[in-house]
Amino acid sequence: MSPVHSSPFFQMENPAIISLLRHKPGDKKRTKSTGGLLKMFKIFPMLTSGCKMVALLGKPRKPLLKDNATTGTLFGYRKGRVSLAIQEDPHCMPIFVIELPMHSSAFQKEMASDMVRIALESETKTHKKKLLEEFVWAVYCNGRKTGYSIRRKQMSEDELYVMQQLRGVSMSAGVLPNPSDKETADGELTYMRARFERVVGSKDSEALYMINPDGAAGPELSIFFVRAH
Repeated sequence: MSPVHSSPFFQMENPAIISLLRHKPGDKKRTKSTGGLLKMFKIFPMLTSGCKMVALLGKPRKPLLKDNATTGTLFGYRKGRVSLAIQEDPHCMPIFVIELPMHSSAFQKEMASDMVRIALESETKTHKKKLLEEFVWAVYCNGRKTGYSIRRKQMSEDELYVMQQLRGVSMSAGVLPNPSDKETADGELTYMRARFERVVGSKDSEALYMINPDGAAGPELSIFFVRAH
């Protein structure tokens, strides 16, 4: 795996990112198993609101998979921005929610590459908070800085709606019915939910590596959190 700072557009020189990128356990398995869900995410333009995958999956009262994997959900309106929610369990409230400074269409183009890396860097100097409790983040996608985002203190109505609709769903991708049951100017509400291996490098660095049990080879999706020293 090439270093994240190899791209000419990447301006981060944080050694914590480099350490997480060199994470070895499960690397081979992860590379061979992350294709299926990403391929589903790529076909969003072909899906319609009539494809209600959540209804087909049902809403079980118990988690579908019992393990220590973290649940990550990327969602947003087609013409709006992408949001990221992280949960310890699909039934629990998210421990981290943020609207990324990039539109769904731009993010879907990035998904066409063999490797998708989202890096969030907090420039806060204090260590009084846990890493995911920081508020202001610089966001990078595949080496390019896309802007800054602020972690949500409280979720919006749309974000709460997505979490409610997907409770009990461990992994899936598709289109959700709009909350108002009417078409909006931002288009359909798309989502991708997956399970992630969570790796804690230190109190200032964490990483999420998407896992998929289907065994299909394909691109990787990794999300990195680092705090400046």
